[in-house]
Formats: sequence, C-alpha cells, structure tokens
Amino acid sequence: MKRRMLAAVAGVMMMAGAHADVQYKILVLAMPSKYHYEYIPIARDSLEKLGKLHAFDMTYTNKPEVFDGDLSQYAAVMFLNTPPEELNEARRRKFEDYMKNGGNAMLVHRSLIIPANVWPWYEKLVGRRTGNHPMLQTGVIDVTDKKFPATYGLPDHWIWSDEFYVFDNPYQVKINPVLNVDEASYDPTKIWPGQVSHGMGKDHPLSWYHYVDKSRVFVTALGHDGNMYRDPQYLAHLMGGLWWTATGRGVKP
Repeated sequence: MKRRMLAAVAGVMMMAGAHADVQYKILVLAMPSKYHYEYIPIARDSLEKLGKLHAFDMTYTNKPEVFDGDLSQYAAVMFLNTPPEELNEARRRKFEDYMKNGGNAMLVHRSLIIPANVWPWYEKLVGRRTGNHPMLQTGVIDVTDKKFPATYGLPDHWIWSDEFYVFDNPYQVKINPVLNVDEASYDPTKIWPGQVSHGMGKDHPLSWYHYVDKSRVFVTALGHDGNMYRDPQYLAHLMGGLWWTATGRGVKP
C-alpha cells in the first residue's frame, strides 16, 4: 500500500515537473482545402513530437471556432495550409486584435493564398500576394540568411520538390528573405492547360520574416505534400521558424 502511494505521489510530481518545463503554447489551425488535407494527421504527429522534444504545448485543430476563445494564451498562431478566407468576419477581427496586442503569426504554404481584396489586412500580414504557380517540381532552394533559425538545419543549396509559388507586392511590404528558389533549376512556366505562369527572376523568395508593429511574422511557401511533414530537414525549417515566431530568439548577431 505504502509503495503504491509513493508511486502515485512520484507520478504527480513528475507530471507537475513536466508541465512546469513547458516554455510556451501555440495554436495550430490546420483546415483542409481541395488540394490540402492528407497532411493534417501527419503534421499533427510530427508537431506533437517536436512539442515533446522542445518543451512547448500545442492546440492543434481544424475547427475555426477556436478563434472564438482566448487567443492571448498563445505565444504564436500557425495557419498550416489553412484557407484564411474560411474565417468569418468576427474571427478575422479576433485574430487582428490578437496580433495588435502582441501576438505572433506563422503562415505555411496554402495559408499564403487568399483571393485579392477579400481580407487586405491578411495580405499585408503575409507580406506578398500569391499568384498562379507552376506544377510541383524539383528545384534548388538557396539559403539567403544563414543567421535566421529556419535555415539552421538546411544546406546552403537544398534540393526540394514543391509548388514554387509566384508573388507580387501590391502593398510594398518590406520582408527579410531567408530562402530563395533558383528558377534555372526548374521550369517556372510548366502549368496546367488554360493557365499561364511566369517566373520572378533572380529574386524569388520562398520563405521570409517581417514585423507587423511589434509582432513577429514568419512565412514559408513550402509544405504542399503530406510526406514533407516527415522530412527531418523540412521539420527543422518549421521548428526554427516556430521557435523564432513564438519567442523572438535564435537569430545570430
């Protein structure tokens, strides 16, 4: 009996200790879309493992109703392949208020796409407007900022297969690129019949960070396929961006 009580007390103490070690909490909104849905359980499993490894808590959901609750508890909100236009007006305002009050945002792949002028504030948050993109292809991604955490687990030149989104900048937002794709390594014009795609030239960012007032925003256009969320280098890219977004730490001087 005494041994059972000691074991129970030890278990409670271990749970309390583990909880105390948690550094921050994030919200991940992973809503399915027409071409992005199989990634959801894979990404959840990988992010949960990262949370255990790096001592952060996570709320992972595909339900936009989470925005009806208290967002201030989260160090960062991640839109993971989520169509942002699916948020209703009230939830958009809740997210805007969260950011205006010191919240931070991480935007991944499909989350960069929103119909023009549907939510201009969000387009400015992304920092670029996404246009047509070529078919998924293999290309070479170059690290342009070795001092930013989202690049620490990557080689200088990274062979990667993805949809290399094309961007323009109607709001003239200043961004800090961390990854750039070499358009000579794939065909920027290869697209579906009836559509047209052009490259961006030498400067074609795929990942960047910037600030909205005092809030941190990390953006990556990578992450189309579910299997990518099992890839160690891609997960290192996500983790580096997440760590900076949630804490502001990790950037080398």
